[in-house]
Amino acid sequence: MSAIIRMNNVIKTYAMKDTPVYALRGISFSIEQGEYVSIMGPSGSGKSTCMNMIGCLDRPSGGTVEINGKNTADMTEAQLAELRNRTVGFVFQQYHLLPAMTVLENVMLPLRYQGIDRRERKERAQAALERMGLQNRLSHLPHELSGGQKQRVAIARATVTNPHIILADEPTGALDTETGEQVLALFSEINSRGTTIIVVTHNPEIGERTPRCIHILDGKIEQDTNRV
Repeated sequence: MSAIIRMNNVIKTYAMKDTPVYALRGISFSIEQGEYVSIMGPSGSGKSTCMNMIGCLDRPSGGTVEINGKNTADMTEAQLAELRNRTVGFVFQQYHLLPAMTVLENVMLPLRYQGIDRRERKERAQAALERMGLQNRLSHLPHELSGGQKQRVAIARATVTNPHIILADEPTGALDTETGEQVLALFSEINSRGTTIIVVTHNPEIGERTPRCIHILDGKIEQDTNRV
């Protein structure tokens, strides 16, 4: 295995009335290709900021973030967007499905940004949805689905581009316990095929379920537990 993510002494500050507020205070860790990791911490701990760094949604104030060996500080906004689109698949707590698009159209959308022709987009989106057990929901709109079905659509959309990394932000937060268990089982299945899975959560039960848990508190790594 080789490191797909390297965070080296990453600092992130925000200006508030001329006073710097630290969200991250010198965080360092590496994640190997194919790992299944949770980043856990309470609200305000810095875990969401850490997620934004990994997902190339934000830049550090200090230190370096490397994704697939590329230093994000050296990249333009267009290059970061390209890296996000081809390397990272996102799954969010509130799904972020486009309400006017069908299930199939929602999953096809990331492939459109990659310049893939419509026929292949449709074929790949259908295959991704079939893997999620949603082959009978292709023409449905998001409001016609249950919470668990919406999250499976979001996972299909995240995986349809065959990304190296799946970044999931509180993916079970809006779901009941049984449905949440099903979503975590899907992540384990996806991880077994070699995809790096990173779950950002405040829930210790989820942190205990992943082979590795990085616990962040007050912008610092409090504990990094690897159970493998």
